[in-house]
Amino acid sequence: MRVGMGYDVHKLAVDRKLILGGVEIPFEKGLMGHSDADVLTHAVMDALLGAAALRDIGFHFPDTDPAYEGISSMKLLEKVGELLEEHMYLIENIDATIVAQKPKLQPYIEKMIKNVADVLHLQENQVNFKATTEEGLGFTGLLEGISAHAVCSIIPALDALSDDRMESSQGCGGCCMRKD
Repeated sequence: MRVGMGYDVHKLAVDRKLILGGVEIPFEKGLMGHSDADVLTHAVMDALLGAAALRDIGFHFPDTDPAYEGISSMKLLEKVGELLEEHMYLIENIDATIVAQKPKLQPYIEKMIKNVADVLHLQENQVNFKATTEEGLGFTGLLEGISAHAVCSIIPALDALSDDRMESSQGCGGCCMRKD
């Protein structure tokens, strides 16, 4: 099993949409960024890329590339899922925490989980999101920004295959056990 960790933060600003886990949340401010600035999805992507030793989202989707300006982070997450498949990794689970003083996020958590699970072809019980405040402390507590922390575990796809040929009494068809 391989484990990855991700972290992201974006500044809150007027005239921006607040999107977390692919869900647009009604709020007077949104997150500043080159893409849609979905801190939750960015943290999840970095955790997955880190677990697979595939660098980070800035390496794959640089904020200097106009192709990613305003792009949905869910599309980027889909590309990260494809990268993991290309490198033959399976996602075991994802767990993340969003740190935001406001707005209250609990009503949107289930939809965020569903969005991420759907994009990555996972069961919803493989994805868990939580939200917390910092009790008015720090930049999130002062409503200057929102951050997210994520961890995940992945396994090489070959480890998931059940191969009982070597466990049989004849080994691999008996080829290496023959004494003729």
